[in-house]
Amino acid sequence: MHSRANPRSLLAAAVVSAALLAGCQKDKPADTDLAAPQTPSDTGALTLPQTADHPLSEGGVEVPKLVIATVDGKQYDLAARRGKWVVVNFWATWCKPCLKEMPELSALDAMREHVEVLGLAYEDISADDMKVFLKLHPVVYPIAVVDTFNPPADFATPRGLPMTYLIAPDGRVADKFLGPVTAKDIEAAIAKAGGPQAAGQS
Repeated sequence: MHSRANPRSLLAAAVVSAALLAGCQKDKPADTDLAAPQTPSDTGALTLPQTADHPLSEGGVEVPKLVIATVDGKQYDLAARRGKWVVVNFWATWCKPCLKEMPELSALDAMREHVEVLGLAYEDISADDMKVFLKLHPVVYPIAVVDTFNPPADFATPRGLPMTYLIAPDGRVADKFLGPVTAKDIEAAIAKAGGPQAAGQS
């Protein structure tokens, strides 16, 4: 004789099956919220793979130093920017969130005398190819190509892109953002750190 299945057993099996199925599905990306704990999955940042050739550095100092050649042949020295707020933006040409924020960062650099932006392209690309790219995506701020095998030692290796640091006039790291950032975010961070407030902020 076949015994009839216990209804409670059937219900329990259905619940377990549903849980396993849900665990195989990827979570829907959450809206970017820079005030919440930030990881590449919840900020809109594109996660970067970490390999033996590109180890993850947890570095990052309170007053970072950075001297780097820009694609226009000039030398950029972060220490020479004392007295201004500097936005150091790690990005890449293949990163769509990065490209979306570039026009706004460019406008911020152009319209705020107390703010400068530096773009650090974190990818393997020649200076000539970058110049071609920048003709299609022009910005007013300087761009430098970072050696991904030897990135700036005073900044942590980006876990995702874009990754943006706000450097205060005294050279200290005032804030950092993982994922897309807007001019409003930057100006709010400047005001929070004791800098001038943008018009309309209270």
